[in-house]
Amino acid sequence: MKIETVGIVGAGTMGNGIGQVAALAGLKVVLVDVTDAALAKGVATLTSSLARLVEKGKVDAPSRDAALTRIQTSTDYQRLAAADIVIEAATENADLKIRILRQIEAVVRDDAIIASNTSSISITTLAATIGRPERFIGMHFFNPVPLLPLVEVIRGLQTSDDTVAAVCELTARLGKSPVNVRNSPGFVVNRILVPMINEAFFVLAEGVATAEEIDTGMRLGANHPIGPLALADLIGLDVCLSVMDVFLKDFGDSKYRACPLLRELVAAGRLGRKTGQGVYRYDKA
Repeated sequence: MKIETVGIVGAGTMGNGIGQVAALAGLKVVLVDVTDAALAKGVATLTSSLARLVEKGKVDAPSRDAALTRIQTSTDYQRLAAADIVIEAATENADLKIRILRQIEAVVRDDAIIASNTSSISITTLAATIGRPERFIGMHFFNPVPLLPLVEVIRGLQTSDDTVAAVCELTARLGKSPVNVRNSPGFVVNRILVPMINEAFFVLAEGVATAEEIDTGMRLGANHPIGPLALADLIGLDVCLSVMDVFLKDFGDSKYRACPLLRELVAAGRLGRKTGQGVYRYDKA
């Protein structure tokens, strides 16, 4: 199928980023969230992101302006009826995602694809909650979406070959590189990455080194572009904790136990860059 209109549910960090790259690729975008305020914030974020790309010479002003005209926003799920694919980009909570997926299914065409941007939740399990599971797939973008080229395309047990092919083609059109992944908790990248981040919190909690020293060690000693604790702040400490909890539940292996310090920071509302404080403090101005 030819995908020309992309629906996105969730105007937060991931949703507005996906909307930005889709609009730049010439696709129509319908961005849905629960409040006008959330939508306004999402559009403001992607508008600022596009402005930075223009300043850096990566996008020209006419392309930016054209992209912005392709984005529509609404709090009404009915606006998704014309979408060829709808990508759910809500918080990493299975119950919430299932509610959203059922709302999406109620309004889209029978041949429309429904995708989830989940970073850890089983695609097979999510697919089983809707009536056309063969049209369901995982499409895991990485933050920041406009800059990182990878998309994990996750096939659930029920996902059809046609759905996989259409989503891989869409991913390439968005200027991203798809990797095909079999359904498994955390898929590929987060299965490796988030436990490493969790171990960095244990090292910090044990006083083996300061946060700065841990991050410097991994940058200079392992050639990572960003240290694991700074990366946790970028991802969101709540997201890291949610992923670890999924791993612990689905694998039943104590090696996936979340570090108590990570859990405590989340309980304190110190979620990273998005709240102005996580492991580090940030100027939100």
